[in-house]
Amino acid sequence: MKVRMVVVGIPGVGKTTVVDRVHSLVAGSKLVTFGTVMLEEGIRLGWIKHRDELRSLPVEKQKQLQTIAGTAIANTEERVLIVDTHLFIRTKEGFWPGLPFEVVRALSPTHLVLIEARSREVLERRKKDSTRYRDVMSEDEVQDELDLARSFLTVSSTLTGAPMLIIRNETDRSEEVAERLAATISEVSR
Repeated sequence: MKVRMVVVGIPGVGKTTVVDRVHSLVAGSKLVTFGTVMLEEGIRLGWIKHRDELRSLPVEKQKQLQTIAGTAIANTEERVLIVDTHLFIRTKEGFWPGLPFEVVRALSPTHLVLIEARSREVLERRKKDSTRYRDVMSEDEVQDELDLARSFLTVSSTLTGAPMLIIRNETDRSEEVAERLAATISEVSR
């Protein structure tokens, strides 16, 4: 069976650390970072220069990039595909779905996985990450994003019929989380 696992989480939950490890544990898997595909197209079009400019683009341009990325990723032929993405993006115009209807349907995930962490842990991780330009937020605002992520996950699961899994990635536990996801992939891809 083909596996199309879409792994999501708000910035700072350790999602990318987990998916990178899952990719290394699952032989023959392909890992695609949705934002990287969007970034490459945005740079090619001359709209942006770096990843953190994506969320400052007008929503219409973000929609165009999402559609291009979703279509490209949907055409991937590997038996096991792991997609690293976000359920929503905070923009100047409000929260924008990272997996709008057209994109989530095109991706046709077999599984949706939400990586979470405690709001305090998320804030600490964001402060330590000097590679990104992060908005300054309170712990309550981070908790609101965590709650919103669950809502977006539920909608995506409903639209696709894909089961959803919610996993807490506590500090220094990302290896366990990755092993759990790798085991899930192995079980369903037999």
